Amino acid sequence: MTQTQKDRDALREWAVFYESGLRRQNSDVNLTQAQIAKDRTRLEADPIEWIRFFFPEYCKFEFAEFQIKAIRRCIKHEEWFEVLSWARGLAKSTTVMFIVMYLALTKKKCNVMMASATQDSAVRLLDPYKKQLEENALIRAYYGVQVNLGNWCAEEFVAKCGCSFRAVGAGNAPRGSRNGAVRPDVLLVDDFDTDEGCRNPDTIDKNWTWWEKALYGTRDTAVKTLIVFCGNIIARDCCVVRAGHMADHWDVVNIRDEKGYSTWPSKNTEESIDIALSKISTAAQQTEYFNNPVTEGEVFKEITYGKVPDLKKFQFLVIYGDPAPGENKSKNSSTKSCILMGMIGPKLYIIKPCLDRGLNAEFIDWYVQLLEYVGGKVPVYCYMENNKLQDPFFQQVFKPLVGKARREKNIQLYIQPDEARKTDKATRIEANLEPLNREGNLIFNEAERNNPHMKRLDDQFRLFTLRLKFPADGPDCVEGGYCIIKKKIQQLVPVTVIHRNDRRNPKRL
Repeated sequence: MTQTQKDRDALREWAVFYESGLRRQNSDVNLTQAQIAKDRTRLEADPIEWIRFFFPEYCKFEFAEFQIKAIRRCIKHEEWFEVLSWARGLAKSTTVMFIVMYLALTKKKCNVMMASATQDSAVRLLDPYKKQLEENALIRAYYGVQVNLGNWCAEEFVAKCGCSFRAVGAGNAPRGSRNGAVRPDVLLVDDFDTDEGCRNPDTIDKNWTWWEKALYGTRDTAVKTLIVFCGNIIARDCCVVRAGHMADHWDVVNIRDEKGYSTWPSKNTEESIDIALSKISTAAQQTEYFNNPVTEGEVFKEITYGKVPDLKKFQFLVIYGDPAPGENKSKNSSTKSCILMGMIGPKLYIIKPCLDRGLNAEFIDWYVQLLEYVGGKVPVYCYMENNKLQDPFFQQVFKPLVGKARREKNIQLYIQPDEARKTDKATRIEANLEPLNREGNLIFNEAERNNPHMKRLDDQFRLFTLRLKFPADGPDCVEGGYCIIKKKIQQLVPVTVIHRNDRRNPKRL
């Protein structure tokens, strides 16, 4: 639409009115221009303090160390490619906004491109920048009015500091984006991968090609450019993973660290994390909060629950234990497992599992609990995995604990070490248990379905992969017990002795 002189006059009148209103609001900052200039110089010398000062409503919690390091990396290097795979709740998009606003207002960068999976998504991600430039009174007081009326819309705007901002969706045409003579010197990519897109390799290839050829190609090779990719690892192959392998720095931070503690404790308490995770499946937890894109049913496609026969119908039962090293009860430590199981015909029944993190004494007490559960109805063999590396610990720690349990509980508990040499954990579990499960012969006790220990075992089976990206201590324990049961069954088969004077045809069946 052609703009008339009347329209232009009205726009100028509105600009005067708008700026006068903003100046009245700026009276809250009761400083002279000389004081503001001095204060601004001090703040700009430390980007962290600058961010805390200009964005107090966002900085309600102390920065975590990983956030401070990311801010300093991106501001320190004029030419830099950073990928932030921070879990949900760790403020990756907000942190990037702090970085870009600092660079824009201090005139270190002047052309920002925001890309996302769709145009609407890109506009949504750019909106907080626009709102801050419009409404942040501290920015107005220290850097002047930033709204440039007549060049100010949701998809694209140019602030009075001289920096332009543009939103673009994957597949759109970003070529030719300039702010005056300057090509984009900040390329932001956020929420670029989608669940649906990652299920289609062709879509991943198409989006990646667009990023490399269309979006990245907007930069000028002679101009130092900041590139920041934001996104969780939601699939083994996705654009974030490809970008991570090419980046100067790939920062992968989960909601909890390797010891199981909150990575941003000033904001995310252990209790609040537990509450948030309890509302979604384990697979969703791993993908969204731990950058571990596991897929349910990759190996064990279905889990069969059924009624366990009366224990008296079993020839014998086995309690097999797999002790995790140490006594760490943190959220990410290995799980100890102790599982009661038995076979009738071709069916292996998982009768009652104990699977959790805990102390060594608690692990031994699981054997006691499972023996009491059986109540002497059938013979029970107790075994514990014990390779050469584990044997000193078995002799020095577990044997005394077993002796103590016998004395204090007045129970006949004797645990035999399973010293069988074992092959690769993942392939062993798949080779021995997957065919059994596929034929419907691996039966989980229906009566224990709601037991938290059984739920953990169910999760570990469903999320098992040959890459072992999720704990598999429970399936490993079941495989160990299954091998013991098969060996015992063979030992109990009667041996037929053929005497030399038996003259029957030896070829006869």
